[in-house]
Amino acid sequence: MLRELLSPEIKELIETKNWRVLKDVLSDWVAQDIVDLIHNVGENEGDIIFRILPRDLAADVFSELDKNEQKKILKLLSSEHIKEIFTQLSPDDRVDVFEELPATVTKKLLNLLPPEERKETMTLLGYPEKSVGRLMTPRFVAIRPNWTVAQSLEHIRRFAKYAETIDVVYVVDNNWVLLDEIALKDLILSSPDTTIEQLLDKEYHAVAASEDQEIAVEIMKKYNLNVLPVVDSKKVLLGVVTVDDILDVYEDEVTEDIHKSASVSPFEVSYGTTPVFTMFKKRIIWLLLLAVGGTMTATVISHFESMIGKIIILASFIPILIGTGGNIGTQSSTLVIRALVTGEITPKKWLFVIRKELLVAVIIGISLGFFLGLWSYLMKNNILVSIIVGSTVLFISLWASLVGSMLPIILRKLHLDPAVVSSPLISTFLDVSGLLIYFSMALIILRRVF
Repeated sequence: MLRELLSPEIKELIETKNWRVLKDVLSDWVAQDIVDLIHNVGENEGDIIFRILPRDLAADVFSELDKNEQKKILKLLSSEHIKEIFTQLSPDDRVDVFEELPATVTKKLLNLLPPEERKETMTLLGYPEKSVGRLMTPRFVAIRPNWTVAQSLEHIRRFAKYAETIDVVYVVDNNWVLLDEIALKDLILSSPDTTIEQLLDKEYHAVAASEDQEIAVEIMKKYNLNVLPVVDSKKVLLGVVTVDDILDVYEDEVTEDIHKSASVSPFEVSYGTTPVFTMFKKRIIWLLLLAVGGTMTATVISHFESMIGKIIILASFIPILIGTGGNIGTQSSTLVIRALVTGEITPKKWLFVIRKELLVAVIIGISLGFFLGLWSYLMKNNILVSIIVGSTVLFISLWASLVGSMLPIILRKLHLDPAVVSSPLISTFLDVSGLLIYFSMALIILRRVF
């Protein structure tokens, strides 16, 4: 609220070019509030605000900006200013920026860094994209098992300023193999003469640098961790992943799944900064594919047009029947995808999923079939049509539940993203297959009668 009240004064300071006062005012703000301010003023004003920020604060603000905004800022700054900002960035944030830039730009920026920071950054860039190695920071505090608590606390005091976090310190041997982790609180509460080895319980969780970032997300979420050690194949401690980075990854994954669920290719940047043509490209391919799927619906209807011509009232129930199939399929796929993501089920439990979904589908199908069959009879006063509609709903419910629940499991088994089984795709597929079920039921029942 205070920041909103100050915004007009900030604009006045910009208009009067009172940079010294503006810099003093903003130096007391936190990075997130400054980002909000930049987003709520004009583009030129935002550039000015960023340029006058103190070096440390500018680095914090830069790490909070959108990827497109970061690229724009880099074009405006001098090499010396860029060097100052990138030196202040944490290694993982620095790598996050570099991996979004063209190789030539990355090379130029790497050459601006001091030798130690350059080596640190190039090491992290050597890990595969989306791996935990890209996400970790090599700035942590480690202690030896033969040290006393007093020695360890003195070591922490000396090196804590270089670490990403000191909530947890790590115990390593002479080869930097991870032995255990100890909470700072436990060190403070222990006797100064106690050796670290006496405090070890060997209960810790770690993740390999080569693992996908989603694995780190799952471990930290499962065990409620704020920091997670990263090791190599020989259990050598390489770095740590902190909860703020994990939240960013989790947000990206959730956003990606939401985009996919609407048949939109995921954006690499925010909605607000994505160019119009990029949004067009992300959406048009899926829309064309769905349009092709829609033509199959028309093909099925045209194939049965002679039967529809004889019993016109069959056509009036097409929308509600295919809509019901799409809704049931979407419900099943959403529930199964979520269960897969949270680890509640695995592809090995496919038989359990089928039994459960089909049982639910039977109950849903009977309930909806009775309701829609009765409704169709009240509308058309035709018992044959009511039987066709009611029985079709039952079979569509079974089929839609089977498709919606099994496709995500099959994709996960093939190491593909289950989120690609989006609502529009499932609905389109079930529209076509639902029509086939509807008209097949009509043919079977009508032939028996006539």
